[in-house]
Formats: sequence, structure tokens, C-alpha cells
Amino acid sequence: MKILIAVIIFSVLVLFHEFGHFLLAKKNGIVVQQFSLGMGPTLLSTQKGDTRYCLKLLPLGGSCMMLGEDEDSETPGSFNSAPIWGRIAAVAAGPIFNFIMAFVLSVLIVAMMGYVPSRVLEVPKDSPAYAAGLREGDQITKFQGYSIDIGQDLNTWLALNELEDAPIEMTVKQNGEKRQISYRPKTQEKYLMGFNRADTEKLEVLSLIKGMPLEESGIQPGDVITEIDGIEIANQKDYELYIQEHPLGKESLDITYEHNGKQNKITITPASYTQVTLGFSYNLGREKATPWGVLKYAALEVKYWIRTTVVSLGKLFSGQFGIQDLSGPVGVVDVIGDTYEAAKPEGGVIVWASLLNIAVLLSANLGVMNLLPIPALDGGRLVFLILELIRRKPINRQAEAMIHMAGFVLLMALMFVVMYHDIVRML
Repeated sequence: MKILIAVIIFSVLVLFHEFGHFLLAKKNGIVVQQFSLGMGPTLLSTQKGDTRYCLKLLPLGGSCMMLGEDEDSETPGSFNSAPIWGRIAAVAAGPIFNFIMAFVLSVLIVAMMGYVPSRVLEVPKDSPAYAAGLREGDQITKFQGYSIDIGQDLNTWLALNELEDAPIEMTVKQNGEKRQISYRPKTQEKYLMGFNRADTEKLEVLSLIKGMPLEESGIQPGDVITEIDGIEIANQKDYELYIQEHPLGKESLDITYEHNGKQNKITITPASYTQVTLGFSYNLGREKATPWGVLKYAALEVKYWIRTTVVSLGKLFSGQFGIQDLSGPVGVVDVIGDTYEAAKPEGGVIVWASLLNIAVLLSANLGVMNLLPIPALDGGRLVFLILELIRRKPINRQAEAMIHMAGFVLLMALMFVVMYHDIVRML
């Protein structure tokens, strides 16, 4: 059941993306030769006008094949015969339709469940934040220079960035007025192995903290820790109990972990780590919105997912994330399935809201990824069209076609690598 739900969600998102290309191509007089859902061998097809509509074997994909798109041809109805702005519109429509779908789904989520205000819930009176003037009920609008529209913005910033032993700068709305808050947070020295846990039953390594013992030991994200100093760690609760009974210190630890189905052993010494305490708690619960607020906060939810995708890509290109942190279709199906199973005990409304939220994330993600200036992607094609607009003549179209083909081959190779990591994580 969960696989079927994942396939339906992914297929609808891809189909709507391709429908954007289809609609704007037709609008600009470009003949669409084939409009298909899926990849691989054709299962069903029908011809209507100039277009053949196909359903293919593998549902994770789709295409909108325009006449002469990768050819040096300007015959009537071909892609290159259309005006330059018409071609730009036809190419850009796919990602734009993804953003439109993300907005429509966000409207449903906010209407059903409400939005997440970026409100301060509690500020202990002995905290530096309280001494600096932060109060319960304040609405956070900026944190360390990062604009905050909804509670998820702050939550994601804290997930992607480590707080340092340095002043925290915030802007809040307090009693209807903007106020600048600046304070130096409390710190506490702890000993850590240096990893973040995946949301699984087993003690699976989600990511590693750079420069910490586990990263230097060679253990990889996706590996599963099974023993610490000879004590079996079968699940997350076993690990939490171990840490309670054996607080980490300067003593070395013998770690047994599973990598690609094989057991490995390493010895590490936990490293001292300065933990920074935020000094306040903030809201992550949803509240009902007014009719106007539904549209406003739906747009802010889409903005949040787009910005989160862009920031995450920046960390990937800077080396803070690795290729093993990427997920492809297999990983997406697994995440959707896990989301469905986790939400099912909460009832139908929560299931629908959770799946719609995943669909918003994926739709915004597809839009951003397809706008990247990489050959074979929509963004790569837009680069050549913009250059043509500036130069007032096209780039050599045969050379462009070869570049897009090379990009496609590299993307397929990347997809297989990502798929391999997805499968390893699932095992």
C-alpha cells in the first residue's frame, strides 16, 4: 500500500511538471510529438492530433517530447521555429508548474491544519536570552541574519547550522514593535562520538560531525552501530540507556558496526565538545489561519521549502553534505512509505496532511532541481536560450545537443549512485 501511495504521489508531480511544458508548448505553436507518464517500454498509447499519449512501464518519470527540440531544424511547428520568448516559456513552465502545485497543496494543508507561527514559547528567567529582553510570546522575524517567516524556518536553520560560543543576534516583534535582541548563550562541555542518528529503530548513522572521532574512524552514514564496549545496541532505546549508565568521557570505546552487511570493529576516544544552549523554546505547533492568512502562509510554506532546498544544495556544493546524503526515487518512495506508516495511527486527517506535506516538499524540490543550470535539465536549456537572447543568434545547435546528451549520461550515472546509497540505507 505505501509503495502504491508513493508511486501515485511521485507520478502526479512529474505529470504536472510535464503538463506545464505541454501546455506552454501548445500555446506557442510547438508540436508535442509525445506526452508520456513513466519511462521505459510503452504499455499503452493513443494518438490525438499531432501528439501520442503514452503510459510506460516504470512510473517514476515522464516526458514531453517537442518536435525538433534537440535538432538543428526550424520547420513549422518545431521547437526552434517558435519565438525565443515562447521557447523560454515552454521550458520554464515545468518548474513553474511544480511551484504552482506546491502552493495549491500548501493551501490545503494550511486550511486543514493551520500554520506554524515563529513564536517564543518559554524563556527561563535565569537565561541570558531573558536578561537581553526576550519574552514569551515574542514573534521571531530574524535569527543570526536569517529571515524567519514561520517556525519551520528557525527549526531548519538550527538543524543545518551549529550554534557557536558567540553572540546570538535576533529580531523579534514584541508588543507590536520590532526589537533587537543580542546575548551570549550558555555553554556546556560534553564528550561526543560525533554522529547524528537516523530516524530508524536501529542505531543508524545519519550524518557525521566533521573533525569528530567517528568521522575520522572511517565509519559512513548508513552504517549501523551494533555494540559499544561489548554491550549490544539493538535499537535507539538501548543506546539511550547505555549513555545514561555510561556517560561518555575521556576513556576509549570499542565500537562494532555493520557496513554493507559486514561487521567491523574500531576503537575511538570521545572528543570534548562545547554544547551551546539556545536559551529559549519556540513553537512548532500549528494554529488556525484566517482566509487571507491561508493564502499568505501557504505562500510562505512554499518559500520555506524552496529556500531549504537551495540552502541544502549550497551545503552540498560546499562539501558540508556528501553525495551519500542525496536521495533518489528509491529513497523518496521509502520516505513516503515511512511517513504514511508513522501517520496512520493518528487518523485519516493526519495521514492526508503528512502526505500532502511530503508532496509540497517534493514538488518544490523538483522545481528547484530542474532550474539548476545543468545540461539536460530545464535550467541547462534555459541557459542556452538566454545566451541566444543576449547574442540574438543561437549557439551551435548540434554542439548544444551533444552537451545535453553528455549531461543526461552524467545525470543517469549520478542517479544510479544515489540509488545505490538509497538501497544500502534501506537494508
